[in-house]
Amino acid sequence: MYQKITDNIKITVVPAYLDEQSKPDKNQYFWAYTIQIINLRDVPVQLLSRYWKITDANGRVNEIHGEGVVGQQPVIPPSHSFEYTSGCPLETSQGFMVGHYNMMDHDGLMFLINIPAFSLDSPFESRILN
Repeated sequence: MYQKITDNIKITVVPAYLDEQSKPDKNQYFWAYTIQIINLRDVPVQLLSRYWKITDANGRVNEIHGEGVVGQQPVIPPSHSFEYTSGCPLETSQGFMVGHYNMMDHDGLMFLINIPAFSLDSPFESRILN
């Protein structure tokens, strides 16, 4: 589990390797990741868009920009959370993701919320600690 708090918004990420959707013999590896966004503020916030930087074990980078998450631009009331699950394919058995959400507060002011970097590890590679 990976966590980060930015501007009183808490992000928790739990990645999971999906063996049944992966095909290591064809260099196709797939992960799901579940993200919980908790609004620790006293006012509602809305998630407008996302940015991801996905890096595989060979250093190839894929950047993704898009509206909302899983087809939604949720409004999160104070002391409430929004949770979703999405996925990430890679051509290598390891990688990592990092990103941010573009949010808007109740006054219409935009701000960024950082998503903690998290690793995508398959059972086919042992982890190397730096």
